Amino acid sequence: MLENNILIVDDEERMRKLIKDFLTAKGYKTLEAEDGGQAISCFEENQNKISLILLDVMMPKLDGWSVLRTIRQTSQVPVIMLTARGEEQDELFGFELGVDEYISKPFSPKILVARIEAILNRIYGQTKEVKDYDGIIIDQEGRTVTVDGKLIELSLREYELLKYLLENENVALSRDKILNNVWNYDYYGDSRTIDSHIKKIRHKLGKKGKYIKTIRGIGYKFEIK
Repeated sequence: MLENNILIVDDEERMRKLIKDFLTAKGYKTLEAEDGGQAISCFEENQNKISLILLDVMMPKLDGWSVLRTIRQTSQVPVIMLTARGEEQDELFGFELGVDEYISKPFSPKILVARIEAILNRIYGQTKEVKDYDGIIIDQEGRTVTVDGKLIELSLREYELLKYLLENENVALSRDKILNNVWNYDYYGDSRTIDSHIKKIRHKLGKKGKYIKTIRGIGYKFEIK
């Protein structure tokens, strides 16, 4: 990672300044956009410099969902959604689109910074390690996964979930345990978000998706047989 630029997208100037002040104090550089259109333009101009995006959902001109769809066409940069909406279906919808984390307003700026640092450390602070699981190769330094030599595109959460399953090969993992370890905080939403992510990962793994077993009444297990 060459630069710790974080793109802050929010139509409230006060909110952008609050977040910027806390991030600057931690040594991060920031870019700002006040609506969806500006966000896409800023991202396209600085794509190779942006490490993470803080994206508000409700904005004029172009909402956060539309911005996210556009970004995910070309990039898997981690995205934290800032939202005043706490509906379960909204969160599930966001995860389907490739959201990596949710922060509900109002929030503690200190907690927000901690979440940002946790995500950046997981992505860019990995040790050099490459492991092969019968053709599924995970490169923790590059945060890449290949299947039989073909690179597959995974969101941050999909990558973390697959990595956790692989690291616990042959271990039956409950949904609660997966949430606590992969989502990395107490998640109070519906555990169906795991099922949604598993479905997408299986599809991306192709024939090797069968290695992710459903354990009825418990959760999931990665097992090669």
